[in-house]
Amino acid sequence: NPDVLNKASKDIDGVWHLAFINGTSNFYEKPQLVLDVGVRGMLNVIDACKNNNIRELFLASSSEVYQTPNHIPTSEKVSLSIPDPLNPRYSYGGGKLISELLCLNYGREFFERVVIFRPHNVYGPNMGFEHVIPQFILRMQKLIKINDKNIIDFKIQGNGAETRAFCFIDDFIEGLMVLEEYGSHLNIYHIGTEDEISIRSIAEKISNYFEKKIKVEPGKLAEGGTLRRCPDISKIMNLGYRPKVELKDGIAKTADWYLSNIK
Repeated sequence: NPDVLNKASKDIDGVWHLAFINGTSNFYEKPQLVLDVGVRGMLNVIDACKNNNIRELFLASSSEVYQTPNHIPTSEKVSLSIPDPLNPRYSYGGGKLISELLCLNYGREFFERVVIFRPHNVYGPNMGFEHVIPQFILRMQKLIKINDKNIIDFKIQGNGAETRAFCFIDDFIEGLMVLEEYGSHLNIYHIGTEDEISIRSIAEKISNYFEKKIKVEPGKLAEGGTLRRCPDISKIMNLGYRPKVELKDGIAKTADWYLSNIK
């Protein structure tokens, strides 16, 4: 909402633009809304900054801009692409790409500092229901209640060999603070870890939290789903960033929150 943005942007020094429609199901079911918030929202933020003489802008992009990268770990210099414009999934990655281009090109003329960061699979307490770790936690809880067997049948998308590198929310926020302090104008940085792990292993770690064993049942991978994703974080590490939370500990903290707060 441009009017609300203009009012909210008075007498401030900088904007952190984090707003976007997230959640994989939304990419397929509401692509027009994803693009509307992504593109129109970005332009409204830029206009609010210009109207209020705000000279610093930090933008949350996404690892989805890479789709299927040629190199793992993936650096910030790898080419970006939209493999199939007919697939509504790419409303998200495409919207992030456009928002990056808008920030960088308006940034040359209207801003003193524009910094873009690409989060990689951030997770933690209170992150909603559209992400793999909370989905697995809540499904495991439900399956145990239905049938408390020693070995639980656990369905997943894909064959389980697909990989991601997960970053706990505390480490991600530490990355934001590093960029606030040291991020350079018109630069792009990954925030995440280089601890690549399979989705099957994530399911097993969550079952270990519940002290259960699982039998993973492969399913159909969502069309356009990426088989591997892991960032090269050397650029932000050169600024002092160091992720600290082990995946096992992060899953436990996340599961504790969901089991305590979601009925």
